[in-house]
Amino acid sequence: MSQAPLVLVDGSSYLYRAFHALPPLTTSKGMPTGAVKGVLNMLKSLRKQYPNSPFAVVFDAKGGTFRDELFAEYKANRPSMPDELRVQVEPLHASVRALGLPLLCVEGVEADDVIGTLARQAAGEKRDVVISTGDKDMAQLVCPHVTLVNTMTGSVYDADGVKEKFGVGPELIIDYLALMGDKVDNIPGVPGVGEKTALGLLVGIGGGLDVLYANLDKVPELPIRGAKGLPAKLEEHREMAYLSYQLATIKTDVPLNIEIESLHPGEPDQAALVELYGELEFKNWLDDLLRQNKALVAKAAAPAGDLFAEPTGDTVEETTEPAPASSGDYQLVLEQAQLDAWLKKLEQAELIAFDSETTSIDAQQAQLVGLSFAVKAGEAAYIPLAHSYMGVPQQLDRDAVLKALKPILEDPAKAKVGQHAKYDINVLANASTPITVQGVAFDTMLESYVLDSTATRHDMDSLALKYLNHSTIRFEDIAGKGAKQLTFDQIALEQAGPYAAEDADVTLRLHQELWGRLEAVPSLAKVLRDIEIPLVPVLARIERNGALVDAKLLGEQSVELGEKLVELERKAFEIAGEEFNLASPKQLGVILYEKLGYPVISKTAKGQPSTAEAVLAELAEQDYELPKVLMQYRSLSKLKSTYTDKLPEQINPRTGRIHTSYHQAVAATGRLSSSDPNLQNIPIRTAEGRRIRQAFVAPKGYKLMAADYSQIELRIMAHLAKDKGLLDAFHHDLDVHRATAAEVFGVALEEVSSDQRRKAKAINFGLIYGMSAFGLAKQIDVERKEAQAYIDRYFARYPGVLTYMESTRAQAAEQGYVETVYGRRLYLPEIHAQNQAMRKGAERAAINAPMQGTAADIIKRAMIAVDSWLQDSSIDARIIMQVHDELVLEVREELIDEVSAKLKSLMSGAADLDVPLLVEVGVGANWDEAH
Repeated sequence: MSQAPLVLVDGSSYLYRAFHALPPLTTSKGMPTGAVKGVLNMLKSLRKQYPNSPFAVVFDAKGGTFRDELFAEYKANRPSMPDELRVQVEPLHASVRALGLPLLCVEGVEADDVIGTLARQAAGEKRDVVISTGDKDMAQLVCPHVTLVNTMTGSVYDADGVKEKFGVGPELIIDYLALMGDKVDNIPGVPGVGEKTALGLLVGIGGGLDVLYANLDKVPELPIRGAKGLPAKLEEHREMAYLSYQLATIKTDVPLNIEIESLHPGEPDQAALVELYGELEFKNWLDDLLRQNKALVAKAAAPAGDLFAEPTGDTVEETTEPAPASSGDYQLVLEQAQLDAWLKKLEQAELIAFDSETTSIDAQQAQLVGLSFAVKAGEAAYIPLAHSYMGVPQQLDRDAVLKALKPILEDPAKAKVGQHAKYDINVLANASTPITVQGVAFDTMLESYVLDSTATRHDMDSLALKYLNHSTIRFEDIAGKGAKQLTFDQIALEQAGPYAAEDADVTLRLHQELWGRLEAVPSLAKVLRDIEIPLVPVLARIERNGALVDAKLLGEQSVELGEKLVELERKAFEIAGEEFNLASPKQLGVILYEKLGYPVISKTAKGQPSTAEAVLAELAEQDYELPKVLMQYRSLSKLKSTYTDKLPEQINPRTGRIHTSYHQAVAATGRLSSSDPNLQNIPIRTAEGRRIRQAFVAPKGYKLMAADYSQIELRIMAHLAKDKGLLDAFHHDLDVHRATAAEVFGVALEEVSSDQRRKAKAINFGLIYGMSAFGLAKQIDVERKEAQAYIDRYFARYPGVLTYMESTRAQAAEQGYVETVYGRRLYLPEIHAQNQAMRKGAERAAINAPMQGTAADIIKRAMIAVDSWLQDSSIDARIIMQVHDELVLEVREELIDEVSAKLKSLMSGAADLDVPLLVEVGVGANWDEAH
């Protein structure tokens, strides 16, 4: 039986290549990890290919080598290792060792020399060697027993492969490098001799340096450009050529005293890998590791410390007490005595973690299948109520159980914690015995979101992995996948019980972990306590209220849009001179660039001319006709598929209304988003978009009322910047864009033209979003110099704004985050990125986030106030939608004036800023009329 080959990995080469070739990746704390992940990916792939091989990962050691003594300028041109790469070396080494892979760093020599020595040693023993590298110098080591592989490109080089790639065999690679030099390593070579000349000399003379210098008289006859002058040049630099030969030669006799068989990998250190993957936020690997190694659960329950970074600034404290393992005391409640015991536990508990299991992720259509509870970490119960598969054990009566739980769940003084509790609140409100859940004091999804909105996704699986180092039982594990996936009521109780009980247990454990971190930063705890948690029942109510839509009107609009799309398609075919698939990027690319010869503005990752939206928009701006048609076609097609076709299908058969879902833990800045349907993206500036809004109608006897904050982000800018000019404009109720135009263009307020106002509006809003002079120039169609002059004049007139922007950038760089007026934080891990585009993006976000985040906080505070008034007064009105800075209510016709006045008062009083908050209220039979 033949021996498995020795695998030698050029770790230093791959570290650099992964860093430069792969997209940047950072943890939520801003630690770069892309190179680590790239190299580990390659190592894992290699280990799968060579599972029985001895294996060594070789890195350069710190300090100089013998080559520095030979030539002081050796590698002098190579820039120092970037900081973003340097911090990845230690975690990479630690990860390699934790994987059980032998790691070698030998002082005084380079990784190449260690690899060369081991390769020659193994080849001498007639053992095959695979060297994994991207470094061309290694080609000199190739021989009958030694092969190179480039894992990043998939290339494999034996002796023939080397000759095909470089033009000379492995035996002449050193000579080749000695003649042409190596700019990366600062190997000088012979001045004026490049790749082609070096190759021509070696092939033409038929040997290496010694043969070449013995036959300089034959060089002028070679078919090489400038051949006649080469002998003198080679003679002049003979010493440099031989020095370069020494520098390029990989040592194969380093005293290592390493037996090849001793390089077989050991068993991975699973506990170390759990800690490393947690710290590096390699979530999928951590999840896989934990799922494969359940014995690690107890060890993994302790949160990972920050292994590689020094603590900086006001950070959220890490807890050090390990949480208990989740494979605890889980009970399946099937008997009345068990239920009675748990009812007693719930009545006595200081905090109850609860969760519902249902038949659907749509809370308005989901049927309740069971409930789970936990009152102590590691101890939880599942009460099945409606499992319906063949042979299911007898379950307790659903309505009797709900009736027994109702006083506890409806008690506002009984503190509860959920994970995405809004869903459970809605499910229980719609249950056969309705329960109005009160007393939700905490929500782990929102705790994580407020703690750091950008650190992770905020679903339970992600949070358990990040904060508890625990891999949860997945729904797919017990229900299967795809078309044959079971609904929860079809899952056997033996599987359903541990899954559901774990949900409640993990929710409680997550809360214990997260709340301590939030309490360490009082401003964040206040955002959770005063804004996010009180908003949960408000949003749940809005979702249950739903909105009435006119399906007939939408159907008519769908037909009209279909006709317009057919017409636009016909127009596109006429321009193109042939029919083609408008949705095919490949066919469209051929038409635009090959047939019509439009300029190529940008290319895809595969090098093809791009047909992306931004490219079409730019071509349309340049007055190319087909892109204009395509842009219109795409816009109308999206409206048709997303709204006019789909909204009627989303009408709930039980309520006759559509019920969007609002998401509190998605947008980094604190803004709400919505889905199924997404109400945020219905256009307001196009006739087609307004027609869709016309389909949102009031029921008989009611009107729709839309209340919208006017220029709220500009007002927040004035408050934050404390700029006298802006403050005065808002206090005197001036048209702020007209006032800005008067300042920037140096004209009287009454003399501002509509074009000047348009430009001033672009400046006002552009600066909020960190727009550059280049971006402004493009938007208002002026030269970049002119746009810069406008910006300079703006800052001269409003110096407070410039001071605010500069101080915010500085604060972001110093702290790593910015804050809203109410203390919500947005962390900016890329604020110190060496990549300028990433850093500038983070700086723009730093300027905008306090304004956008404060606006989000204000509308949330307004919603809480309005809902509280509606509940307390029992007035016949309800909130049915929230879109950006707008609230939409359904109001009894005779109460319009009363509700309008109160709505204005509550919304304008939702914040105490240095400028008044202006609320505009409209009323109509449909949403478009009311706006």
